[in-house]
Amino acid sequence: MNLISGLYTQSQLSAQQIALTEEDRQLNYEQFSLAIRPIAAYLHKQGCSGQCIAVVMDRGIDAALTIYGILFAGACYLPLDIKNPAGRLNYIINDAQPRYVIGHGACPSWLESQEKWLDLHQLQDEPAVTTRPADANPEDLAAILYTSGSTGVPKGVALSHRAMLNFARWASKTFNIDAKDRIASLAPFHFDLSVFDLFSSLSSGASVHFMPASLPLTPNKLTAWLSEFAITCWYTVPSLLSFIALKGALATKPLSSLKTILFAGEVFPTPHLIRLSGQLPAVNFFNLYGPTETNVCCYWHVDRTRLNPDQAIPIGVAACNALLKIDEETGELLVQGQNNFSGYWQKGRLDSSPVKNGWYGTGDKISRNEQGEYCYHGRLDRMLKCSGYRVEPAEIEAVINQLPAIENCAVLGITDPASGQRPAAAVVLKEGGSLADFIKPLREKLPAYMQPARFIVLKALPALSNGKTDYQALQILFKTDKPDSAENLEQGF
Repeated sequence: MNLISGLYTQSQLSAQQIALTEEDRQLNYEQFSLAIRPIAAYLHKQGCSGQCIAVVMDRGIDAALTIYGILFAGACYLPLDIKNPAGRLNYIINDAQPRYVIGHGACPSWLESQEKWLDLHQLQDEPAVTTRPADANPEDLAAILYTSGSTGVPKGVALSHRAMLNFARWASKTFNIDAKDRIASLAPFHFDLSVFDLFSSLSSGASVHFMPASLPLTPNKLTAWLSEFAITCWYTVPSLLSFIALKGALATKPLSSLKTILFAGEVFPTPHLIRLSGQLPAVNFFNLYGPTETNVCCYWHVDRTRLNPDQAIPIGVAACNALLKIDEETGELLVQGQNNFSGYWQKGRLDSSPVKNGWYGTGDKISRNEQGEYCYHGRLDRMLKCSGYRVEPAEIEAVINQLPAIENCAVLGITDPASGQRPAAAVVLKEGGSLADFIKPLREKLPAYMQPARFIVLKALPALSNGKTDYQALQILFKTDKPDSAENLEQGF
């Protein structure tokens, strides 16, 4: 079954129900269903079934139409973050090897493979000849989401129709999503939280309201928007919810329509959750956990009576019918289930070797509490979670080490009350080099969430007896206000 079969059903059952809202623009289910068909017709005519199609647009109605049109044609969508530097975008495109890259207007100058470009507006003039979505094998790929890679380069997490449909159905049923719901959508489409916004919601007949991009910067306006549009459910990251708890003026904006808040992507500081759940006493809060490779494999319905400001909240119990076990030697959480990814997409093809044994190792250290719930204790490797984004320090190191002024560098995470973690970089400069020589080029090579928030300059990186970098010593340096033999620079991102 195709992932978008639910939309096809809703377009027949609830044709006049509003499906998508973006500022002053709205589409009902019938209009949305009709608008995706010209896109699908063009891709079908070009023989794109089973192929990867990149989408280079901000989240919103046009991007949603394009994604559904791609799936309608039996192809697989690759959402790209248009805020990323050109070098990173071209790397992903060259690695993924999509048949086409769809965006707005003329081909952008940054795109190296200009022959792949398609203008959405021209596609929308295509005669719509197909009326039903293409049949899909459950194991056919539906999406490829590129994340920060431990090998120093981005890697594509390949998700099948089976995996995404399993999550979409579970979430819709678990959180009682129906045609009366109004869903706030803020997650970018390259972020796995968007699977809920795009598929759980629309397959249930709910309406999706795209939040203006500027609102997270002004939390009191954000809460006013939630109130104005009578939002009933919102899936977002804890860092933004923490900001709302502190600055959202919820005492004057009670959000009477809101019934469910889902959060994922990073640890929610318990004091902030206590504050927010107290401000919204009628709202059900759910902690959703899982790497992109599993989407969601654990969840916890927040029990306000158990919240302790000195203790982290559990990640809960198995979600989406997943099987979970903890490696007895390492404490790593292992996951087997229908949500699990199909493998990594690299150099235009699927590498399924990481999932041959059926269990995916999350890289997270987990235990179980007295209630039998799973509890998170951090990463076994070096991966960071920054404002919900997965960030591999090795990828940042690879970029920094390519810069002419750099002799060596090491990247690690430092605690940030707003975003959970931020990258920080210790660098060794070549003779005559300075911080100013590489900070500007670095901004052109890495997206904002991967930019180091702080730099220190050292004569040499601290090393263990085996010659490896001593990351514990670096953590101590970053905790010191003025590290010995180091220049110190705070970044204002």
